[in-house]
Amino acid sequence: MSLVARTSSTVLVVDDDRKIVQLVRAYLERDGHRVVAAHDGRAALATFEAERPDLVVLDLMLPELDGYEVCRRIRAEGDTPILMLTARSSVPDRIHGLLAGADDYLPKPFSPAELAARVRAILRRTRATTVRPTPGPELAMGRGPLRQADLTIDPERFEVRRGAAIVPLTSVEFRLLATLVAAEGRVLTRDQLLDAVYGHDEAEVLDRTVDVHIGRLRDKLGDRADAPRYVATVRGVGYRAAPVP
Repeated sequence: MSLVARTSSTVLVVDDDRKIVQLVRAYLERDGHRVVAAHDGRAALATFEAERPDLVVLDLMLPELDGYEVCRRIRAEGDTPILMLTARSSVPDRIHGLLAGADDYLPKPFSPAELAARVRAILRRTRATTVRPTPGPELAMGRGPLRQADLTIDPERFEVRRGAAIVPLTSVEFRLLATLVAAEGRVLTRDQLLDAVYGHDEAEVLDRTVDVHIGRLRDKLGDRADAPRYVATVRGVGYRAAPVP
């Protein structure tokens, strides 16, 4: 069996610098991925619609539509993971990228080997059917669904339901919610949550990443930080599952 057949993933690489696209393509194809490319924002959206890739590597500074807008439009359609690759490397830019819907952020100049490693890590997280444990109860296969208020969290199906309706979460958001609920009310620090979501294979993860993803999770659940039903903030420490009223 070929490596391509084993991985069977399609990656959309979006950058107006064709040399960067060629470099990224070479490393990702060596890992067995099928690579499709676009060189401006509108072409990126058209290629996304046509190819429905498993992951998008997205530059921010693009002709036609910038990467933030491309990211927002892709995220509005679903949970395809997005790795932003850009020369905008300041902390505010990274936070802006995460708020737009990115799953990870790699500044230029970059190591193509690191980019390939991050792509592998993101795809592993996306395809996983269990949640990495933090200190505390493990979310192992066979344990059965978890429940929080009116939510049912199923690790085997990688699915969250409110009643009969599925709540569309990214893999990161699912892991955060499931890890907090599995901890049964105990407070988890940001470092513990980062480890649960990203493990030890990420070269660099911003501490604010957890806060951004928790904010997006709350938005999807209709939760409020000042009157939490699902996720409560413990100031100066981290987060915990909110007590059921």
